[in-house]
Amino acid sequence: MAILTRDCAGVNAAIRAAVRTAAPAGLEVLGVLRGYEGLIDGDFVPLDRRSVSGIINAGGTILKTARCERFFTAGGQASSVKNIKARGIDGLLVIGGNGSLAGAHVLASSHGVKVIGIPATIDNDLSGVDITIGADTAVNVALDALDKIRDTATSLERIFVVEVMGRNCGSIAMQVALAGGCEEVLLPEQDFDPAAVCREIRNGHARGKVSWIIITAEGRARAQDVAAVVTRDTGLETRIAVLGHIQRGGRPTAIDRILAARLGHAAVEALIEGKSDVCVHYKDGQIEFLPLEIAIRPKACPVADDYHLLKVLA
Repeated sequence: MAILTRDCAGVNAAIRAAVRTAAPAGLEVLGVLRGYEGLIDGDFVPLDRRSVSGIINAGGTILKTARCERFFTAGGQASSVKNIKARGIDGLLVIGGNGSLAGAHVLASSHGVKVIGIPATIDNDLSGVDITIGADTAVNVALDALDKIRDTATSLERIFVVEVMGRNCGSIAMQVALAGGCEEVLLPEQDFDPAAVCREIRNGHARGKVSWIIITAEGRARAQDVAAVVTRDTGLETRIAVLGHIQRGGRPTAIDRILAARLGHAAVEALIEGKSDVCVHYKDGQIEFLPLEIAIRPKACPVADDYHLLKVLA
């Protein structure tokens, strides 16, 4: 058995769970270094109970990772399959998001490799999956930063535009805005009217309101562009904060560690049972399996109810 990963908080906890589930079953485990790059180049490292000791609380991935366009070529896939066969790998766990699981689906559906996907992405944007490993930690990391920004915004009586990750899914932005008591959030899933946002700010300022925090998902608008419009149309001083990749790191929360433990364990058991080309996930208190071809489809992220609540409470 082999394990291939992308990076986010909780991935190491999933690796640990998978390795320690495999050991009693007599399965030898290899780690694939640097994701699909390592699979193409045959870069493997043995994993056992000792090698995954002390990693449950570590962010990122001990196996490293890299983006790999080569895998989506015929040559890249041929090399990957050749290395899988040469090392006697009879099952592969792929821990990651859309791109990683798309690769897993190709290996299973086009090359007959037994593959189980474990959903791990801060964007929480896998179709049919309620929550992915890493999503809860990313929200809490961003919220911690936001709480500190609020101290400055309140003290200096300023408007702040805070940019968080989320290209196509506004899950992080919506949760951070709601949990952080923000006045506005800009999401990929819905249009926004800059004039209306500025009108709300001017009206609030006329009533004596002295600070605002606007959250924007990177897939909707850049913080500096939003801030420029707000300053131009309201005349009020505006600052920006781009949280960037700090959201991908950090110690995983209890929620992410427990989710990773459950999914890592269930994924190994699924391989032993002969399952393949599916994504393991946790829904309504139960482990379920979803075809990878469904999981990698664009996810519809309903935001209307939470956005309405945000505006009521702002």
